[in-house]
Amino acid sequence: MIRLAILFVLMTSSVGVSFANGQVSKKEKDALVALYNSTDGSQWKVSWDLNAPVDTWKGIEVKNGHVVGINLFMNNLNGTLPEGMANLEHLTQLNLAFNNITGVLPKDIVKLEKLKVFRLEMNRIKGSLPEGIGNMQQLEVFSMFNNFLTGPIPDSFGKLENLKELNLSSNNLEGGIPKSIGNLTKLEVLGFFENKLDGGIPAEIGNLGNLKELVLANNQLDGEIPVEFGQLASLQILQLQNNRFNAYTGLEKMDKGQFLVFDTDSKTLNPKFNQIHFDRTRMADTKFEDDNEN
Repeated sequence: MIRLAILFVLMTSSVGVSFANGQVSKKEKDALVALYNSTDGSQWKVSWDLNAPVDTWKGIEVKNGHVVGINLFMNNLNGTLPEGMANLEHLTQLNLAFNNITGVLPKDIVKLEKLKVFRLEMNRIKGSLPEGIGNMQQLEVFSMFNNFLTGPIPDSFGKLENLKELNLSSNNLEGGIPKSIGNLTKLEVLGFFENKLDGGIPAEIGNLGNLKELVLANNQLDGEIPVEFGQLASLQILQLQNNRFNAYTGLEKMDKGQFLVFDTDSKTLNPKFNQIHFDRTRMADTKFEDDNEN
C-alpha cells in the first residue's frame, strides 16, 4: 500500500513537472508542427524552436498541459492550413489574421468545439464555408473578412447563439442572407460588406437587439429595408450603400440621432438622412482594422 502511494506521488509529480516545462501531448504537438511545416515556419517573422518547450513558442498558450491559444497575427505565414487541426481539441482562441495563408479551410476545423475566437481575416483562403460550422457553438468571434471565400453563407451560423462578431466582408460570397442570422441575439457586429449577396434583407435581422454595427454595403441586395429595423435600438454604425434597394421604409422607424456612422444611397433614400444635420454622426467609407490581436 505504501509503495502504491509513493508511486502515485511520483507519477503526479512527473506530470506536474511536465506541465511546468510547457509540454503537451504528442498529438497536440504534432498538430502544431504540421501547422509550422505547412506555412513555411522557418520564414516566419518570429519562428519556433521545435526543440524548446511548446509554451515558449511564439503565440502559443498552454494551460494544464493543453494548447488553448494560438496567436500568430501578422507573422508571415505562407501556405495552407493542414488537416489535423481538430487534434487541438482544447483550443479556445485561434488568430492567424493578416498573413498569406492560401488553400481552403481544413474539413476537420469544425471539430474545434471549444473554440471561442476564430480570426483568419486578411489572408487568401478560398473555397466555401463548411455547413458544419454550426457545431462550434462556443464561438463568440468569427472573422474572415478579406479572403477569397465563395458559395453561400451557411444557414448553420444561426446555431452559434454565443456569437458577438461575425465578419465575412470583402469575399465573393453569393446567395441570400440566411434568416437564421436572426437567432444570434448576442450579436454586436455583423459585416457582409463587398460580396455578391442578393435578395432581400430578412426581417429576422430585427431580432438583433444588441447589434451595434451592421455593414451590408457593396452587394446586390434588393427589395426594401424591413420595418423591423426599427427594433435595432443599439445600432450605431449602418452602411447600406451600393445595393439595389427600392424602398427604405424601415429606416423611417429608426431614431436618426442614434448613428455614429450612417451611409446609404442618397439619391433614392427617403427620408434623406444626408440632408439632416447630425452633431454626432459622420459619413464614412467602410474600413477594417484588427483592434484586438487576441
